[in-house]
Amino acid sequence: MPYVDLDAIDLRILNALQSDGRLTNQELADQVGLSPSPCLRRVRRLERDGFIRTYRAVLDRESVGLGLTVFVEIKVEKHSRDNAQALQQALAAIPEVVACHMVSGTADFIAEIVVSNLKAYERLLTEKLLVLPMIGDIRSNFALTRVKSDAALPLTHLRRETERQEPDC
Repeated sequence: MPYVDLDAIDLRILNALQSDGRLTNQELADQVGLSPSPCLRRVRRLERDGFIRTYRAVLDRESVGLGLTVFVEIKVEKHSRDNAQALQQALAAIPEVVACHMVSGTADFIAEIVVSNLKAYERLLTEKLLVLPMIGDIRSNFALTRVKSDAALPLTHLRRETERQEPDC
């Protein structure tokens, strides 16, 4: 697994950047207890090795007019690899789909969709989803309240792995 190369300082860097991706290198170095040059080298390595995929701003959905979140359960018609791949590509191409997962259970996929209102969702449903031939069934679940979203990834399991790797002094 790739995380075996992470040490305690790498984990502090990842946690700090998840909390605030706009930290300057100096601020980050101060937080994790390094001087700026080695800190920057570590960040570049974490980026190069794929631990840090990108940096971006997380927008407030309501402020930008996307007040309706819908979780859509989708069943594939005639299960086949081709149908599943075609559906994945179609869902990935729809900007309103902000997350999508292939799942086990009654649905094959669950897509998180954000739109401005119910009318916009109806348009998306009828014009973009229901026209896809590989879809067998769709169920829509409307979010009433967002309890938690855009959270940082928990890295505590990596701490335990790092502790196992470091020799006792």
